[in-house]
Amino acid sequence: MLAKGLVSVCKEVKASSSHITFLPEADWAAADKAHWLRRQDIQFHWNNQDYTSFDDFLASLSSSKRKNIRKERKAVLESGISFDWVTGKDLRESHWDAFFDFYMETGSRKWGSPYLTRKFFSLISKSMGPHVLLILARREGRTIAGALNFIGSEALYGRNWGASEHHDFLHFETCYYQAIDFAIQHKLARVEAGAQGQHKLARGYLPVKTYSLHHFAHPGMARAVGEYLEQERMAIDQDQALLAEHSPFRHETDD
Repeated sequence: MLAKGLVSVCKEVKASSSHITFLPEADWAAADKAHWLRRQDIQFHWNNQDYTSFDDFLASLSSSKRKNIRKERKAVLESGISFDWVTGKDLRESHWDAFFDFYMETGSRKWGSPYLTRKFFSLISKSMGPHVLLILARREGRTIAGALNFIGSEALYGRNWGASEHHDFLHFETCYYQAIDFAIQHKLARVEAGAQGQHKLARGYLPVKTYSLHHFAHPGMARAVGEYLEQERMAIDQDQALLAEHSPFRHETDD
């Protein structure tokens, strides 16, 4: 009923398109194919199997992956880098000043323009501070990197990151390993690290399909996008099958 209503609203307000993202698979499959185009994508999620510590999680990995993660974490530690988890009332404007610089630095190295303003970060701090987690990296008394996460009832959602200094494995530690540590300590079911980056697989984040629906008012546009999405769904199925073959977790024959 909601999807049908959105099609009507799109027509009434003369919108070019409507989009429904991150649907449950059953709702996605049941969509009216006459009006909605179906898209799949892949994100990488870390799942908490009732781990009691990071070492407990490491024990579930294959020997090679376990050794690699320990090597990466050790390198960051030996660089003199430590981490703070800042959330709720502990968030200060100085934290956001530093993080905004990191955010802009990341944007300057990628195509496109950063779209979040400095005011945005102050607004989320004020309106939803207990659900915001800033993971900040410090070295020699200075904050050198940070990752923005949102805390849900069951999951930690990783979003933006940036750094003013670049050290080996700093990105992995700030965005992935610290998030896992936080999720274990706070008994969250998973960490959703977003799309892209097959490097996440080797660090315990598994490929998970996501589902979305898309309606285009222009018939020609709908036809062109629909043809592309049909091919893309086949590619996504193949990608997930291939990625699943390279799971970092132990098999029965592993040490």
